[in-house]
Amino acid sequence: MLWVKAFHIIFMVCWFAGLFYLPRLFVYHAMTEDRAGRDRFCIMERKLFLFITPFMLITIALGIWMLIDYAWAAWSHSGWLHAKLFLVTLLVIYHGWCWRLLQGFRQGRNRHSPRWYRIFNELPVLILFAVVLLAVVKPF
Repeated sequence: MLWVKAFHIIFMVCWFAGLFYLPRLFVYHAMTEDRAGRDRFCIMERKLFLFITPFMLITIALGIWMLIDYAWAAWSHSGWLHAKLFLVTLLVIYHGWCWRLLQGFRQGRNRHSPRWYRIFNELPVLILFAVVLLAVVKPF
């Protein structure tokens, strides 16, 4: 089971790396004025999204494996686990939101400023802090 946990962490780190970088691309995309630059960012964003999505799926699959294998017994009395799974759900929603934003850029319908994307970029950082603290400290 330690191998499963190790790979869960590895794929989680890869997923987060992409989630940190994708909105940063959105910042620069929103600042771009020329057509060639916008097209280049669309390609980069799409490729990055398609690259990190399997990391998300593998992270979730390995997490479910661990939950079924040994954490299910702790489910009823582990508030930290409930909180962690709630935050992972928010992160999956964030991932989907990135897809919608990406589609908006592709269709020329960006409605947000570079500043908005900078703030949006901080959300997964906050979730990462909370998830790691919950998983390691198990405060409740």
